Amino acid sequence: MQFQELDNDQRREMVNSRQRFEAFQAALKRSDSYRGSMVFSATGGTDYLLKSYYDPKSGLRRQRSLGPRTAETEALKQAFERGRAEAAEDLKAARAAIERQAGINRALGLDRIPDLGARILRALDAAGVMGRGLRVAGTNALFAYEAAAGVRFPVGVTTTEDIDLLFDARARIDFLAEEEVSERSLIALLRRVDRSFERLPADFRARNRDGYLVDLIRPLRNPPWREERTALSPVASDELQAVGIDGLAWLESAPEFAAMAIDQRGYPVRLVAPDPRAFAVHKLWLSGRVDREAERRARDRAQAEAVAALVTAHMPHLPFEVAALQSFPRDVVAAAAPLFVGETEAGFTW
Repeated sequence: MQFQELDNDQRREMVNSRQRFEAFQAALKRSDSYRGSMVFSATGGTDYLLKSYYDPKSGLRRQRSLGPRTAETEALKQAFERGRAEAAEDLKAARAAIERQAGINRALGLDRIPDLGARILRALDAAGVMGRGLRVAGTNALFAYEAAAGVRFPVGVTTTEDIDLLFDARARIDFLAEEEVSERSLIALLRRVDRSFERLPADFRARNRDGYLVDLIRPLRNPPWREERTALSPVASDELQAVGIDGLAWLESAPEFAAMAIDQRGYPVRLVAPDPRAFAVHKLWLSGRVDREAERRARDRAQAEAVAALVTAHMPHLPFEVAALQSFPRDVVAAAAPLFVGETEAGFTW
């Protein structure tokens, strides 16, 4: 299989994009640490320094006293306000760098992930659930693999109008607290990206007015009547309920793979997906399922072959080893082994 390799300019700007994205994430983290406020408030004739903040678990606004007004609490308040101002300036500069880089990325043709999918993924990451209860499964995972390898898959294997989100019920789900956000659920996050998203009668799926689909999937447990969580939010009345699917337990237990890719507007997007070796093995297994539609089986096979070829040719640090695939049955791994045997291809520059 041939991959489109990035030229020198594109490689350079992918490196720049990662560095600027890392700087932005650091600035955002610092800015978030100054959420809330510090004010002096009189109680019983005495001024007390009060710190207001949002509880990360409940999302509710809390307040606690840091002590009566003294030289120390005055200095603490001044340091807080000075640090918050500096953090805001750093974040502003980091955002500006991302904006400039986005234009360069578009000009060089580095834009890849469809805009709506990228905005959904970015919202999940900002909410703190990407890689902490949710992973990207299905076609969108390929954008993480190709970005990390510095190549592009053929268009036919990456075309998609939906997102599959793999829900790990074993993980502790903690939405990051945000000001003025009362409902913290997957469906609420989707509606913040696009108000037209609605849960369908098949309650694991949401669709917007343009037909874009988001599926919440989870492993089918054995025994199947074993009780576990099926949703990110236990309180939202129209929250998506993950549907159990056979074989996903293998992906759920596979090592995670995180990478930064570029969306169609040139902006960075962080994805957390299953290890690409596990992805390829699982897709090959799916391609052999007789209960799956012929078109889906053919696409599964093509994606399995494409990802395996990518790993073999461009990810020498990820050898095909049983240790990395121990969550899979031995016969499933053995069946996929021939996909990972081949010469490193030269590819071509475009």
